[in-house]
Amino acid sequence: MKLGKHIFGVGAMTGISRIFGFIRDMLIARVLGAGRLSDIFLAAFKLPNLFRDLLGEGALSAIFIPMYTDLKKDDNFAKNVFSWLMTILLGITIVFEIFMPLVVWILAPGFAEDPGKMELTVLIARIMFFYVIFVCGAAFLSAILNAFSKFLLAAFMPVLLNIMLIGALLLSAFFASGTILYIMAGTVVLSGIIQFGVLLNRIRRHHFGLHLIKPKWTPGIKSLFKRLGISIIGNGFYQITIIIGTLVASFQNGAVSWLYYSDRIVQLPFAMIGLAVGTVLMSSISNALAEKNMRSVYIQQNSSMRKSMMLIMPCLVGLFVLAEPIIKYLFEYGAWTAHSTHAVAVAIMIQVFVLPAMMISQIYSKTLYASQDVRTPVKTSMISLGAASVLYLALFPFIGYLAIPVGVVISGYLKNYLLGRACKKKTLIKTDKKTIKAIFCFTLLSVIMGIGLWMIPITSIWIMFLSIAIFGVIYLPLAYLIDKKI
Repeated sequence: MKLGKHIFGVGAMTGISRIFGFIRDMLIARVLGAGRLSDIFLAAFKLPNLFRDLLGEGALSAIFIPMYTDLKKDDNFAKNVFSWLMTILLGITIVFEIFMPLVVWILAPGFAEDPGKMELTVLIARIMFFYVIFVCGAAFLSAILNAFSKFLLAAFMPVLLNIMLIGALLLSAFFASGTILYIMAGTVVLSGIIQFGVLLNRIRRHHFGLHLIKPKWTPGIKSLFKRLGISIIGNGFYQITIIIGTLVASFQNGAVSWLYYSDRIVQLPFAMIGLAVGTVLMSSISNALAEKNMRSVYIQQNSSMRKSMMLIMPCLVGLFVLAEPIIKYLFEYGAWTAHSTHAVAVAIMIQVFVLPAMMISQIYSKTLYASQDVRTPVKTSMISLGAASVLYLALFPFIGYLAIPVGVVISGYLKNYLLGRACKKKTLIKTDKKTIKAIFCFTLLSVIMGIGLWMIPITSIWIMFLSIAIFGVIYLPLAYLIDKKI
């Protein structure tokens, strides 16, 4: 498998999705404002997104792909999992459709104070919740394609949702204002149907033989759902940690917004590089482990480390050096003040140091999942997230909102250490000296380039973009030569 080619393809699709997501968010702010309509849409959209995070995408792929590969990509196993998943999703949807008024009241009790707001939110949430069936189903279909090293179409699906929502927001100008929420809710469901249909058609065209059957409770299904339950607990703990961080930050005026924007900026390079590496590596290592080819596992791990660190180190240095100009020229308009720009920039300059740990942790955790060890990644996540929560509470009285990015960095390296130790104990990883040397060279080159970047006076957004472009044009060929020569 050509790791570099697949990582670049998935990363490019993720980057395109993030760009369209940013445009979508700007249009939502422009069309719906920051009041009643946006509150209703975002609250209703939160439910399907939560289930997509818990049941779909990474969690399901990380558990299904290694089992599927270990069973030599058995069609009967895939059909059975698919049938169970769709049955469970249908059951969840029916339950939530019935109890949606209670669910919305729990999520947004304050809506009851605004006449009609709660009722409209319930209606929009009921329409939009059908998206859960199709997006989680599409996540499973993506996992099958990934198992066959077909990544690009699955990676494009989030782009489709954002494009369709952008189209709906643009078209809403031709309809009455009261129909905007219905148009957007319908668009979300339609995008799920299209994603599901496109992926299912692609699978059937490749003769994977996937269709619904009468679900059978087998030892394989029991094992899969047991592992999925453990993974959901870990994801749930992650959501709790985010809530704790938000609650702590809420005691400082403006801190929640500062941290939201700093996290969005820092997560962008990780989404484009780290998630792409994890997606591709899961499939390739699962295949190698199924063949008991540890040499191939080690080669792929070292290749992924070198390529991911080659790309993430200049992002770290660039974000550290240009944090203030980036926020100033992207957001400092209207009500946004220079004080907010500085506050967000300082948070970025701290949190950005977690990126290398996040990158390496992806490789460790995907290796453990590929070996069908679900418990260790979840346990390490719970320990590191627990440590982050303690740090938030302990440091906030002394450094205010900056306790959150500090806690993120420290807990990130703790998680990386715990995952690495677990992989080494199981002899699942072997880092070459050449890889360590290459990473050191990438870091040194990035720092040297960063010093040069620091000396450039950034007086406009165009100079900022030009400086970033020059940085990339000089860095990438040199880094590529280092990767080849070492």
